Amino acid sequence: ITSRGNWYFASWKGSVEKSGGIASNIGIHFFDMLNWIFGEVQENTVHIHTHDRAAGYLELEKARVRWFLSVNYDTIPEPVKATGIRSFRSMTIDGQEVEFSDGFTDLHTLSYQSVLEGRGFGLDSTAEAIKMAHDIRNAKPIGLKGDFHPLAALPLSTHPFARDGWIETTISTLY
Repeated sequence: ITSRGNWYFASWKGSVEKSGGIASNIGIHFFDMLNWIFGEVQENTVHIHTHDRAAGYLELEKARVRWFLSVNYDTIPEPVKATGIRSFRSMTIDGQEVEFSDGFTDLHTLSYQSVLEGRGFGLDSTAEAIKMAHDIRNAKPIGLKGDFHPLAALPLSTHPFARDGWIETTISTLY
């Protein structure tokens, strides 16, 4: 969960046509990490996909993953909100939670340094994550059926710029 304000929806990042939506914009890093650690996708199900969140189920070679992405502050768990943190990143592996919200602080800087030192990443190393995000972006959500992430059941929010049903109609035709 990487909360953003209304500015996000007014910028290119909040435009599905320009950024690819949440699966591409904030999810690509997560999907890349999952691919590197747990292998290629065997099954890919999308439960929800709206303007501010997406959730689904991935079966990878070495793991089964219920995932949830959001830019909505209201989806952050209450104990985390109480600390003042506006992002929350967590994985539960074999019943043990690993919280890594602060783990990405210098990720972009380190990646850029690697590129400048000739140790960058090519398309071949990211192709699977790109395919994963593409498939999620283009999948028809099945709703809250099967093995869905618990945060996917949170109440949906209205687009901050919704008026007269225009946004809801447009979004429902995109997803």
